[in-house]
Amino acid sequence: MTRATVARRLATGAAYGGGGVGLAGAALFALIREEARAARRRVDARREPDPPSGNGIYGGGRGKPIRFTVLGDSSAVGLGVERAAQTPGVLIASALAELAERPVRLTRLAVSGAKSPQLDAQVDAALEERPDVALIMIGANDVTSRTRPAVSVRHLGDAVRRLTAAGAEVVVGTCPDLGTIRPIRQPLRTLARRWSRQMAAAQTIAVVEAGGRTVSLGSVLGPSFATDRSLFSRDEFHPSAYGYAHAAAVILPSVADALGVWPESADRRRGPRRRDTVRPVASAAARAASRPGSEVQPAEVPGTDTGPWGGWALLRRRRPPELPAPDESDREPVAP
Repeated sequence: MTRATVARRLATGAAYGGGGVGLAGAALFALIREEARAARRRVDARREPDPPSGNGIYGGGRGKPIRFTVLGDSSAVGLGVERAAQTPGVLIASALAELAERPVRLTRLAVSGAKSPQLDAQVDAALEERPDVALIMIGANDVTSRTRPAVSVRHLGDAVRRLTAAGAEVVVGTCPDLGTIRPIRQPLRTLARRWSRQMAAAQTIAVVEAGGRTVSLGSVLGPSFATDRSLFSRDEFHPSAYGYAHAAAVILPSVADALGVWPESADRRRGPRRRDTVRPVASAAARAASRPGSEVQPAEVPGTDTGPWGGWALLRRRRPPELPAPDESDREPVAP
């Protein structure tokens, strides 16, 4: 069974596939359960309070502010840092204002601990804000709580569909690779990596088919997260200020491109551009899940609406910009 087939089955709820815990046997299941509990106790013991929301207006220039809404879980909140300026929402809002030469109004609706079924309430609140662009970062808690993938991706797809129907552009940072988390030990680490990548691929299919685009966070954006402790916060589960800056730099081009303000020259200046390819959405999703930083968005192929395995998707590899270091971007928002 190919990775694309597994992703498609997960997205449609046909099967979990790929070696779930139920196939591991009673003894291994008991070990995994204890490993999960031990990891959770260690993370909870070092957990920091949520940082300030940073809600407000960033940047100057003329024109009506771009309404930017952030939804999701603790990764969208920025749990693990102290200042609003270190959170992904503020980092992206500040950079977006410079690219667009317009102010950006940030509204953070993400909730630490949220799982995909809880996006429904966040979307209700977001629709009242009438966002021009929404960023969703979700999935890790679905994996650690063993929420059924079919349930998770259905709620995520519904969230994207509701937002796009209201006129918003939607970018989703897919489930990170939980195999890089230090408190998670073997054999749970190997299974967590497999589950999170499968979740990311299934999320991509649901999001693209709902009209949004995804960015693969993978190992929270590269092998460096598996070896560089400075990219993790004190709890060794959530990113540090530098980790969030790294993630924001990878997400920013997709958010800016969705609004039509990402310059093509930005990719060319950073060296030869990696080839963009149009693939069946399940194939693009499976490939992106194992390649951090990949973007997947809906695509059209002249003469056919769908291929033999569903719709089409454009798989892209963008070059992230260099965002200011966290201690250089401590800007206070203008009051709404």
